[in-house]
Amino acid sequence: MCIKFGREMYGMDEIPFENHPLGQRIYDSVSKEAWKLWMEQMKMIMNEYRLNLGTKEAQEFLLQQMENYFFGEGSSFPPGYVPPKAKS
Repeated sequence: MCIKFGREMYGMDEIPFENHPLGQRIYDSVSKEAWKLWMEQMKMIMNEYRLNLGTKEAQEFLLQQMENYFFGEGSSFPPGYVPPKAKS
């Protein structure tokens, strides 16, 4: 049962972040399709916040955004973020 879509869907092939408790929680509750959507959201977050994932602070921030995306009210957008316009 995918927590993001609220229905039975194909699950993930492997545990993300195997050494982190959030990884198992995601593996148990998130579909492959929802994970793909998160990957796009994560790219936007990394770019807009200009995260340097070499720092512990950036890693923790991204993990918190991931937890919010799947199990909370959704990840937050940076202040002043304007989504790109759809291609015509």
